[in-house]
Amino acid sequence: MTKNSTGLRPWTATEIRKLRGLAQKKLDFGKIARALNRSAGATAAKAQTHGIDVDVRDYKTAREIQE
Repeated sequence: MTKNSTGLRPWTATEIRKLRGLAQKKLDFGKIARALNRSAGATAAKAQTHGIDVDVRDYKTAREIQE
């Protein structure tokens, strides 16, 4: 993979699918970002670009999802 002129790592289709799935589980941006190895800001921007709704007011913790 070659770097683009800004040095930013492009998003893959797999990452976007994972972003959608984690958003549906109502995880917050920080947890989603760590799972994707991205910053919370980049994750929020990509979610907005793709129309993915991440509800940060009522999110579940990873432990609540496992239960």
